[in-house]
This record gives sequence, C-alpha cells and structure tokens, in this order.
Amino acid sequence: MELFIYIFAALFSVINPLGAVPIFVGLTQEDSKAERSRISFWAAVNVFIILLISFFIGRYVLAFFGISIDALRIAGGLIIVNSGFSLLTGKFNKTRGINKQVESDAQKRNDIALTPLAIPMLAGPGSISLLIALYEEYSTITQQTMACLAMAAVAVVIFLVMRSAHYLSRILGASGIVAISRIIGFIVIAIGIEYISSSIVNIIQAIDFN
Repeated sequence: MELFIYIFAALFSVINPLGAVPIFVGLTQEDSKAERSRISFWAAVNVFIILLISFFIGRYVLAFFGISIDALRIAGGLIIVNSGFSLLTGKFNKTRGINKQVESDAQKRNDIALTPLAIPMLAGPGSISLLIALYEEYSTITQQTMACLAMAAVAVVIFLVMRSAHYLSRILGASGIVAISRIIGFIVIAIGIEYISSSIVNIIQAIDFN
C-alpha cells in the first residue's frame, strides 16, 4: 500500500491535472456537458495507455539508444525540476506545453482527448521519464501491479478533475488554482532533485568501485 501511495503521489504531482483545468475550460467552453464528459473520459484513458507503454516499454527504448538509467533519471529529474519551477512561478498553466497555434487548431477539432490534452498537457516528458526509472526500481510482479493500479488511480482522478473543470474553475478561481499548483510545484521540485541526487551518487559509487 505504501508503494501505491508513493507512485500515485509522485505521478499526480508531476502530471498536476489541476494545472490543466484552465486550458481544458478554454478548449471546451462551447461544448455540451455530455461532450465534456466524453472528452474527459478519453483523455484519462489515453493518459493511462501512455503511462503503461512508458512503464513497460520505455526501458527497451533506452537500451536501443544505449542510454543508462542514471542518465535518464538525471535528464528526467531536470525536466521535473523545471516543471516544478514553472508551477511555482505560475508560467506552467499559461501554455502547459502547447502554443497558441496548437490551441487554435485544437479548438477547431472535434476531439482533443489525445492531443493536446493527453499529450503534452498531462502525460509529458516528466511523467514518462519518471515511470521508466520506476520500472528499473520495482521489478517484481507485485510491485509492478501496484504501479499499474497507481497509474489507473491517477487516470481516474484526471477524469474526475477534467469532468469537473468548469465547476472547479468557478469555485477555485484562477488564484485558487495557481495557489494549489504552486504547492504541488514545490513537491515536484523535491521529486526531481531526489532523482538527480540519487543518480549522481550511483555514478560516483560506480566510478569509485571501478
């Protein structure tokens, strides 16, 4: 249960679905409630599939390119720290990985569940690199099952948050969402620094051992 909570908390902090609320509201402001629910559902499903693929297949991509897990953890840690700083400064919510042209194109399309919602707004480089690193740490069937359950739980939360996005936007307001995002941003920075520091220690120990 502790592993489930740890992975869930780490993924939720990095993905930060609350930070995507303002953009979701902007992209779906003219859609019906049923359409918003449909988009929310498929966005959550797409994120879950992307997370699963990253978790189970990511290591083989690393092996193909000859990238070590410590190098990935450092690169992913830097991305996660950068995302955390963006959350703290309030810059992350303004674009959330998409530019104005992409947002404009998305508003003209009927289905935005995959892009830009699932990618890159929710399942971005930070969460993907985090899961690849977690796969190397947790190799038993039980641990991987807990990881999959945590991913499913995050997907459920994403669905609930997106489905309630317009309501949350009215209740919390822009300032409330920013305040929560900044708290999450601090946690995200800590996660990123932990990954970077542990990888540097592993590299130094490997050098000393050799």
